[in-house]
Amino acid sequence: MRAVITVVGQDKPGIIAAVSVLLAERSVNILDISQTIMQGFFTMITLVDLAGLNAPLPDLRTELDQLGKRIDVEITLQHEDVYTSMHRV
Repeated sequence: MRAVITVVGQDKPGIIAAVSVLLAERSVNILDISQTIMQGFFTMITLVDLAGLNAPLPDLRTELDQLGKRIDVEITLQHEDVYTSMHRV
């Protein structure tokens, strides 16, 4: 199963590292990543493969939410199909 993780917040050092470390600890493979800074806001969209996930998906969502609060960004995880349906023009 693949999912899309989005991260948005004020730019600061370490955001990509913190998210990447958490995903690696949960055996989530990053397939593609795009990030940019828009007028001081950090934005990142990451496509991940959850096939190797070593924890229940709700636990990963909780961990990402807690990480977001710790580093003061909003992190969202959506199943790839849900993300595609929501962003279809």
